[in-house]
Amino acid sequence: MFKIEKITCEYKENPMGIDVTQPRISWKTLSDQRGIRQKSYQIQIAKSDDFSELIWDSGEVVTEESNLVELKELTMESRKRYYYRIRVKNQHDESSGWSETHYWEMGLLNQSDWVADWISPSLDINGKPCPILKRDFQVDTHVKSARIYATALGLYELELNGQRIGDDFFTPGWTSYENRLQYQTYDVTDLLKQGVNEIIGLLGNGWYKGNLGFEEKSNHYGNRLALLAQLEIELHSGETISIVSDDSWKVSKSPILMSEIYHGETYDARIKKSHQEWKSAEVITHSKDILVAQENVPVKIMNEITPIDLIKTPKGEIVLDLGQNMVGWVRFSITGKSGQEVEICHAEVLDHEGNFYTENLRKAKQTVRYILNGEGKETFEPTFSFQGFRYIKLDGFDSDQIQLENFTGIVLHSDLKVTGDFKCSDPMINQLQHNIVWGLKGNFLDVPTDCPQRDERLGWTGDAQMFIRTAAYLTNVAPFFTKWLHDLKAEQDEEGGVPFVVPNVIAGDDEEDIFDRPFSSAAWGDAAVICPWTLYLCYGDRRILEEQYESMTSWIEYIRNQGENEYLWNTGFHFGDWLALDSKPDSYVGATDRSYIATAFYAYSTSLVKKTAAVLEKDADVAYYQRLETNIIKMLTDEFVTPNGKLAVSTQTGQILALMFDLLEGKAKDRAVEKLMELLEESDWHLTTGFVGTPYLNHVLSENDQNETAYKLLFQKDYPSWLYQITKGATTIWEHWDGMKENGDFWSADMNSFNHYAYGAIGDWLYRKVAGIELHENNPGYKTFTISPRMGTGLEWAEGSLESMYGLIRSYWKITDENTVTMEVTVPANTTAEIILPNAKAKQVKENGVNLEAIDGILSYETVKEGLLVRVESGTFHFEYIKDGL
Repeated sequence: MFKIEKITCEYKENPMGIDVTQPRISWKTLSDQRGIRQKSYQIQIAKSDDFSELIWDSGEVVTEESNLVELKELTMESRKRYYYRIRVKNQHDESSGWSETHYWEMGLLNQSDWVADWISPSLDINGKPCPILKRDFQVDTHVKSARIYATALGLYELELNGQRIGDDFFTPGWTSYENRLQYQTYDVTDLLKQGVNEIIGLLGNGWYKGNLGFEEKSNHYGNRLALLAQLEIELHSGETISIVSDDSWKVSKSPILMSEIYHGETYDARIKKSHQEWKSAEVITHSKDILVAQENVPVKIMNEITPIDLIKTPKGEIVLDLGQNMVGWVRFSITGKSGQEVEICHAEVLDHEGNFYTENLRKAKQTVRYILNGEGKETFEPTFSFQGFRYIKLDGFDSDQIQLENFTGIVLHSDLKVTGDFKCSDPMINQLQHNIVWGLKGNFLDVPTDCPQRDERLGWTGDAQMFIRTAAYLTNVAPFFTKWLHDLKAEQDEEGGVPFVVPNVIAGDDEEDIFDRPFSSAAWGDAAVICPWTLYLCYGDRRILEEQYESMTSWIEYIRNQGENEYLWNTGFHFGDWLALDSKPDSYVGATDRSYIATAFYAYSTSLVKKTAAVLEKDADVAYYQRLETNIIKMLTDEFVTPNGKLAVSTQTGQILALMFDLLEGKAKDRAVEKLMELLEESDWHLTTGFVGTPYLNHVLSENDQNETAYKLLFQKDYPSWLYQITKGATTIWEHWDGMKENGDFWSADMNSFNHYAYGAIGDWLYRKVAGIELHENNPGYKTFTISPRMGTGLEWAEGSLESMYGLIRSYWKITDENTVTMEVTVPANTTAEIILPNAKAKQVKENGVNLEAIDGILSYETVKEGLLVRVESGTFHFEYIKDGL
């Protein structure tokens, strides 16, 4: 068997309404034989799905390339659908045959394609209540195809003839609205009918106009909601009809009396659309130059959860427990009298007495109110607001209206395709993996937020760069972060500074900047460099480096121009090792010198920009950034390392950064490892690190012959540790190591999220070190990779899997009581791998009784420090051996 599968265009299957003028095609080769490589490919593009009229034929292209193959020869046209198919040959000249037909469809590529107007309700219904806009139109003949291109200032939802258009939520998404605004494309062919049709648009404040940030400010981007919609209908006769937003549309109040991201929604089901007074919509002036096609994957309903328990708290509150800290809303059904008002409040935790706890939400109300119409069984769910919660408190419900089956937790997040998994022999580590995944789900709702529940929910740059590698293993985050990085670039100031949050809604106005501090911070602004580089590594995406290169270099120049010395960043505000446990009392900032952290990240980001320049073949830039990196490290050494090679920053994070970023060598490096071990022993083998040090801690230990210590830290169950949270019932990652203290009290009320993914970066170590799946920088996207598990005390077995851009990678290992090691490895077709069998000797290794030298698919093997390195072609391998030296 030899075929290709999982064919995508710009990471998506059959995308509609894109504006990428040189699309990239990817596919995966599948074979039941070992050692299969692609020899060549052929791509055909046609006007129709029967390929009777070709637009372009690549011919046979001899190459192994199958990931993000760029179509450079075509000129894209607005609205046009392009059909394509692929066939490949392997090294034995065996053909896959033509693939199934796929397509992509272009959106509106030029501003002149937009003939619709921005239309807005009058100011008296401009967000509270949510306005509804509509237009009736006539279609007298059969429709061949129909598309709606739509976006909004605010959030929008569309209906056509009473049916919701699409299954996306929170459209058009949150971007740097002054610079970029996404539009969406919908195929509505099947929703049209002959005769009178009705199109409806519903608008909500969302991120555009609603309360956002710490000061309950509104109107961040504008003070008027507006809709831009363009329905284009092609008839079988060839005639086209356009129905566009203009002053012929009517506007009225909807039953949604209030809707805010933070505060929830109020809905009065007694209000009927047909009973409303309709006014003419107002045409307003707003730019169309900022419009871009949907880049990110949309937010969708991804899971549904049934409550597991009905609780009556000591205070007498009626509370439902959904069993999982989640993000989305509650759908509920109820029968009652007209005018009855019910209320649902949302919270993450109960307090130590078992009562409903909302103080950590700060000013966010997270409350849904519903007024019944009394017309039988009513089912409701919000539209433009989401909550972060595990528990819901019910008020106004009669006892007979409360049954668990009447309430469902609706989980919403960006439609990220699951790519990675991890499991092992320890149930608590598996729960940790579960919590990491649900931390991602809760905080990847259109932007990578820090938390999903309190009056914040912002795209903090530091959190994003700390977690992106973990996220890229668990899901395909390439479109998600591509869109966010485009916003980051748009938000950079003229000097190259990067705001704390992207999109930026907390700085810029000096009088109202609650931080009252400079624009950028080390480790946070470094997301400008770390994130695109990570996408390149994990997906082989060279284009993201091309698109972000100016942003990356501008960030480095921003740092270079800070302070008195261009090689040392010792000025301005920095978050430092945020929330580290070695901080001073009443301080969020850890003890690690912030100038040291800033300069360490300066060196690290410069090294990544140097590598980026090499990938992009910018030789002069490579030389420039090499000199800059050398000088930064020299200055850091002069400033923070004694002549005897002792790092003068005596914290765990201090040693970790020096070792992770390769800032020391020789004696100084050895002393940093020794010092880190001393500090861990002093803390009884517990971490004291914060946001900056924690993601790298276990990596540094495993890479410096202290793998057993990394395992020891992983398995700690008392505070502070990853598993401590699990002993307290956590189902997501916490913001604070002691968000809930051992006596049940809380760390604080002002900043205590129980769904904060940053410390979930330990997942990166689980996948890359415990499972051992590691990519190669010089051949990114897992075209070549290493399987090198670091086994340790506490685990009998572990398994990691990753659906890479080339196919499934799997690593499984198990150690029996007799010290027999089993390793199973899957290497996808068209790739090669290096497998390190820990503590193995060649003569011991067998596969189904066959000696190593006779195993099919083995290219070579040699003894290395860690054991035996075996180079293999594609296939699934099953090795067994007796662990040497035990």
